[in-house]
Amino acid sequence: MAKVSFKGLRIGLLLVVLAIAAIYTNEQRYSSQSWKDPLEVIIFPINAEGSKSIDRFIQTLADEDFAEIDRFTARTSEKYYLRTKAPTHTRIGSPVKVLPPANPSPDANPIEVIVWSLKYRYWAWKNTPDDVSNFHRVRIFVLYHAPVSGRKLPHSFGMNKGLLGLVHAFASPSLRGQNNLVIAHEMLHTVGATDKYDEKGEPVFPEGYAESEKKRRYPQRRAEIMAGRIPLNVHESIMPTSLRKCVVGDLTAQEIRWKR
Repeated sequence: MAKVSFKGLRIGLLLVVLAIAAIYTNEQRYSSQSWKDPLEVIIFPINAEGSKSIDRFIQTLADEDFAEIDRFTARTSEKYYLRTKAPTHTRIGSPVKVLPPANPSPDANPIEVIVWSLKYRYWAWKNTPDDVSNFHRVRIFVLYHAPVSGRKLPHSFGMNKGLLGLVHAFASPSLRGQNNLVIAHEMLHTVGATDKYDEKGEPVFPEGYAESEKKRRYPQRRAEIMAGRIPLNVHESIMPTSLRKCVVGDLTAQEIRWKR
């Protein structure tokens, strides 16, 4: 009987925590999608492998390395006539020394995913204490890996509950453009954007195409940011080298409330 009561208490406490988180998240969503002022985006670099070479790379990072993200949001938001001409203000934060909780397994049940989500939020709070309100601040944790040829990085993600993102990137100046593309993609997830690609990673037509109205569909010249790839033909696409080849499509603009 005591075990049942203890289990019920645990479930009750979890429900209370989730209710509080839901209220806080709704307020975050409303504030972050107002676009009255620039959305603050803080990049927290993490040495994913503990190597000295990655530490040296992180020490060279500056705000200018991420300025392309702000140029991208400013350029692509022009046709939506936002109140602010600068939708985002991206800057680098202090390096984080503690690795985040491991992602849940693909076959994790809903309760396990919820528990992981709470652990991740606690980890983010503990390692980047709130000195300002997070209603209008996105925190992107970038785990830098050694740039090994042919290496496939773990999946990155952005949480639309909590304004938190985690990006796996290569510690190489030559790959800064693609790193920024992934950061921008996950940042837009935090404010409500959804993926525009299928289970194989290929852009979905029409919402995942930058030029869906073209009479000759292929090849496309640009990528829709939430698809992340430029379709060359029905079966082939490539990842752009930078955000200069990306646009925000109308559906994504609706999701993040650029288009109303």
